Amino acid sequence: MEINIGIGEDQRKEIAHGLSRLLADTYTLYLKTHNYHWNVTGPQFNTLHTMFEVQYNELALAVDEIAERIRALGVAAPGTYKAYRELSSIDEEDHVPSAEDMLRNLVVAHETVVRTAREVFPSADEAGDEPSADLLTQRMQSHEKTAWMLRSMLG
Repeated sequence: MEINIGIGEDQRKEIAHGLSRLLADTYTLYLKTHNYHWNVTGPQFNTLHTMFEVQYNELALAVDEIAERIRALGVAAPGTYKAYRELSSIDEEDHVPSAEDMLRNLVVAHETVVRTAREVFPSADEAGDEPSADLLTQRMQSHEKTAWMLRSMLG
């Protein structure tokens, strides 16, 4: 059945592609944060272990919202590690960093997600796609706040 939501197919595909990049960044950040939750050590263990759990739970909800918006636009949401590797701008580590480096890495990753969302926003805005624009605004706000809080822990 045809989709008739007042946004043309080409615009829907363009927005969905951008949201797919956001989904890949968010999922990669989710995995990074969960990994840090499991592997953090040091004097701040309890604080960071708990904080990372709150953050990865929020990211898990965000992943679902982003994927469902892509589907509402009539495009298949990416859902494999291979697709996420190809679409994501976030680097992964092949070792367990120190607690302080975990904080630094997460600041960089959250700011990367913000930049990705900001890049997608003009397409949604131009198409009059308020639901996608609202989702992008909420994601930017959430990641900017989390980056600020993580940065504050570094002094």
